[in-house]
Amino acid sequence: MQRALSVSRMTGNKSTFPDWYQAIVREADMAESSPVRGSMIIKPWGYGVWERIQQTMDRRIKEMGVDNAYFPLFIPLGFFAKEAEHVDGFAKEMAVVTHHRLKSIDGKLQPDPDAKLEEPLIVRPTSETIIGDAFSRWVKSYRDLPLKINQWANVVRWEMRTRLFLRTSEFLWQEGHTAHATREDALASTLLALEMYREFSENVLAMPVVAGEKPENERFPGADATYSIEAMMQDGKALQAGTSHYLGTSFSRAQNIRYQSDSGEMEFCHTSSWGTSTRMIGGVIMTHGDDDGLRLPPAIAPRQIVIVPMLRGKEEDAQVLAYAEGLVKDLNAQVALGEPIRALLDVKDQKSSDKRWNWVRRGAPVIVELGPRDAAGGQVSFMRRDRLRDGDKVKSQALARDEFVAEAPALLAEIQQSLFDEAKARLDANIRSDLTSFEQVAEYFGQLSDEDEETSAFKGWVRAPWSRPTGAELDKVVERLKALKLTLRNAPSQQPASFGPCVFTGAPGVEEILIGRSY
Repeated sequence: MQRALSVSRMTGNKSTFPDWYQAIVREADMAESSPVRGSMIIKPWGYGVWERIQQTMDRRIKEMGVDNAYFPLFIPLGFFAKEAEHVDGFAKEMAVVTHHRLKSIDGKLQPDPDAKLEEPLIVRPTSETIIGDAFSRWVKSYRDLPLKINQWANVVRWEMRTRLFLRTSEFLWQEGHTAHATREDALASTLLALEMYREFSENVLAMPVVAGEKPENERFPGADATYSIEAMMQDGKALQAGTSHYLGTSFSRAQNIRYQSDSGEMEFCHTSSWGTSTRMIGGVIMTHGDDDGLRLPPAIAPRQIVIVPMLRGKEEDAQVLAYAEGLVKDLNAQVALGEPIRALLDVKDQKSSDKRWNWVRRGAPVIVELGPRDAAGGQVSFMRRDRLRDGDKVKSQALARDEFVAEAPALLAEIQQSLFDEAKARLDANIRSDLTSFEQVAEYFGQLSDEDEETSAFKGWVRAPWSRPTGAELDKVVERLKALKLTLRNAPSQQPASFGPCVFTGAPGVEEILIGRSY
């Protein structure tokens, strides 16, 4: 049978993986580029995945004692100017509004010179500054702490090199912001958010990650410490799938977020912020997709079981439809992965084989095909999207109807675990920890030209001893890595008891750090 996608990610063609990724986004009907450079239109199936991410993560955020709120899209430029390191970190990505009206000048619509804003407005790239301004009014006493707020919103970062879901000028995300009386409480909140992201990525997205602290050069602008979860894509590159930042008191000093302690003294709050975005969808695609299209973990699939009736314009079609409708009803009454099953009967006027491949490309976890024999015999014929093929042949299974309904929850849970196990085995097998010098690291990854950066052969990550250099010594390390198109990802939370010499400086190692190419 012909494969649904003609683009293969297998080695041998230098442009395979980027083309494969774009083909899946297109063929799975996830998103498309918008008329605005670098922005995207998220189509219903792609947005359905985002809704599932939103709903399941929002429950976890609320379980952390965090309340949702919403803050303005436009931020006065002066708010950024209060925190110099923060504005420097985002200056090149900011979209700036300078006028509030257009005017026809010489037959062309242009900003009206008489409608210039007194102060330019920034289209939010992140909300630390404007939320900090609100916190400065909301926090008066130690009794107001901790203050924990989250918002689901869009942000704009004017990216030069864009790719749907992975890096776009406008994207959707959540951002959490907290204020605390002490460093210990704020750091605990930072790490709690990091653990929430790790658990969510692994248990909901079936995407294994390594959680850890970012090196100094990779910190969020203005933060005292930044932590991340890093996922390995099928081309070996790292994807930073979520970050959590301990901001110290730098933002509270800039925004005057102070509280009166129980002793009557005025103290600056310790704050944290943490966020993740639609980039997670790109991570799911590159972690689980195959040459037939997308494979969605059941936990985030908008439709977990899709029933395709094989209708032929004959009298028996009515029996097939009635049988399919009863099956959908019974499946939707079942609970899988903690929620009612999301089953769909596809009755579009389309060839059954075309409908089947449409759902294969979209990654529906279970695809059921029902014909007259199934209806008459009381059975269900189905395919598992995680194990679609036996060699080149598509695998189909059959169960008695009642047995299929009863086993559907366990089947979806098994598919969820199967996708995670496959990705975890790939991650574990492709982290090297036997390289003891920078020369060995450089030899392993090899030199890349700008043209080869996105199409290089598969290389995993290196985990190596690290001495936490700072200042000029760290700058030298970063430049050496940059020449090889490499970055420092994070120092994993789980560390060995002892360390060899740092592969960059030769100084005694204090931890191990991940090195790799990244998105």
